[in-house]
Amino acid sequence: MWQEANYEEYSNELLVPNINYKINPAEIESIENHSIAQEIGFESGDCILSINGKKPRDLIDYQILINEEILDISVLDKNKKIHNINIEKDQDANLGINFKDALFDSIKQCNNNCPFCFIDQQPGGRRKSLYIKDDDYRLSFLYGSYLTLTNLKTEDWERISVQKLSPLFVSVHATDPITREKLLKNKNAGAIIDQISWFKKESLQLHAQIVVCPNINDEKILEKSIFELAEFHKEDFKTVISVAIVPVGLTKFRPENDGLISINKEYAIKTIKQVEKIQIQLQKSIGSRFCWLADEWYLIAGMELPSYKTYENMPQESNGVGSIRSFLKTLKVQTRYLPKKLKKQRKVCWIVGKLVYEALIPTVKKLNNIEGLTIYLYGLPSVYWGQEQVVTGLLTGEDLILGLKNKDLGEGIYLPSIMLKLNSDLFLDDKKISEVENALHTSIHVLDDADDIINILIGITNSKKILNYG
Repeated sequence: MWQEANYEEYSNELLVPNINYKINPAEIESIENHSIAQEIGFESGDCILSINGKKPRDLIDYQILINEEILDISVLDKNKKIHNINIEKDQDANLGINFKDALFDSIKQCNNNCPFCFIDQQPGGRRKSLYIKDDDYRLSFLYGSYLTLTNLKTEDWERISVQKLSPLFVSVHATDPITREKLLKNKNAGAIIDQISWFKKESLQLHAQIVVCPNINDEKILEKSIFELAEFHKEDFKTVISVAIVPVGLTKFRPENDGLISINKEYAIKTIKQVEKIQIQLQKSIGSRFCWLADEWYLIAGMELPSYKTYENMPQESNGVGSIRSFLKTLKVQTRYLPKKLKKQRKVCWIVGKLVYEALIPTVKKLNNIEGLTIYLYGLPSVYWGQEQVVTGLLTGEDLILGLKNKDLGEGIYLPSIMLKLNSDLFLDDKKISEVENALHTSIHVLDDADDIINILIGITNSKKILNYG
């Protein structure tokens, strides 16, 4: 399983092989303006069947296949008519096509039974996409989602090697084989060190994460995991680039008797002290802190977030490690020059999860010093998930309705786009923005651009009209 694929050359013949199993046509969602695809006549709803005789399995194959000067593309238009199109272009030129999905075949789902899995901690009856247990290495490469490596077949390892799909993002949780098997409830989960060694041999890289579960993979097991992963960071080629330490998140829908314990303030403080001590040791031995605690640890502990520079190059920001510190830095820059007075009085409310509320109070106080501006900052718990301290991205439509009832909402509600399904008006509980607006008798505005959030709250720049998404 860990043998290098014996390929003599890296041509498209090998990178994108002829395949026999079923692949759905690659459906086009949109065409970029002034692009090659627009000039030729591609439209939304058209489907690409093949490129130079090969069927792309996913967005990765597509990008490889179009990296040629001459393209013969078979297209199924929205009227179910097939067209064969020849394109001559510069080798590195993009076609300007955006697809409905990144994967054109079936998604690789998880074969583990982790008791802390968020998918299993949801109520039933919501949209189907919420229950997909994604464990697909291609989505990890494309979007930074985490995978466990337990469901890969020989051909998957070969493809990772040949197409150099690196870095990937791997949920390690524990390097100790017995502990990892216990956490993932999978007898194949204990091979993680062998798998990382394979990445090293193939000159591929990964980011790791450890979800800490009290009394299972914490304390000595946590320390062992960090230092064993750090062994793959010591040489010039760093196989393991970074490690995120994340607190386990539990909801009221979790299965009974799952053996998990919620993380409280005292436990968070203890874990922070442990990891920060390890960071100091690693800084001396390998020249990097290497492992970083997710922001939630500090928020739960009621401790100040580390300074921006301690996160080095922010390798795990998308995983909630340093993201709030980065956001606060952006807000600091945005509030450096503020108007003293607004021409027209303005009163709005800004919604965040209760966990981050305290960190944003100084910014709101600064904004409220502007004459004519009143911003109400509401940090809400989640009744839906049964979590008092919750991150903003997990707030639901129900949480807004219950948490904002009878509160002064001013001219309207401003909330971050991370609370909504991408490019939609749906919250995690499947409530639509319009339902929440009707229940609270107000309007909702979406804050999407962190670099423009202050201007939006002040009223200088308009917020995204999410309602136009349909």
